[in-house]
Amino acid sequence: MKRVMLFSVLLVAGAVFTAGEPPFGRAMGNPSAPIRIDLYSDYQCPACKVFHQNTLGPLIDNYVKSGKVYLVHREFPLPIHAHAREAACYVSAAERLGKYVEVGDQLFRKQELWAKDGDVANTACSVLDANTAKKLRALAADPQIAAEVDRDIQAAQAEKINGTPTMIITKMIRRYPVPGPVSYAVLSKFLDSLLN
Repeated sequence: MKRVMLFSVLLVAGAVFTAGEPPFGRAMGNPSAPIRIDLYSDYQCPACKVFHQNTLGPLIDNYVKSGKVYLVHREFPLPIHAHAREAACYVSAAERLGKYVEVGDQLFRKQELWAKDGDVANTACSVLDANTAKKLRALAADPQIAAEVDRDIQAAQAEKINGTPTMIITKMIRRYPVPGPVSYAVLSKFLDSLLN
């Protein structure tokens, strides 16, 4: 199988690390962990919001922080969602400011609002101070940010992903595509079976 090395990261809601634990942003955990999960998601996707709210936190707490899983978040804004690409650009820009988690979490939390009114910028900036929000707005318009999002989209297309959320779970050379907002109970059983 063709193994695609994807270097980006994860969206983490409320994860807090103590000294000595790995940092987080678009990627989280130990790159040498026995399992790698590449998570492709879309901030305007209701199923991605469900996954974010119900599965991601326990996955991080029980597998990423313990060194069993290296988690990488990939932006995959679907064309059917009018404001998803702009949201992906804001989150990618927020990564450069060290605010990836805060902005991504806010976009999922307020998804229904900005999906209707299209005001991604104000939603993304609402969790930042005025100076950081100004920087975020400028960065989100940077062509390099759009290129980062495009690279994630191309990686998803190379994986033949056509919906979100989708995880590509890799253990050694074996790769398992897992589409949909999988529950934590189901995901943990699968991960445990790979680890044993």
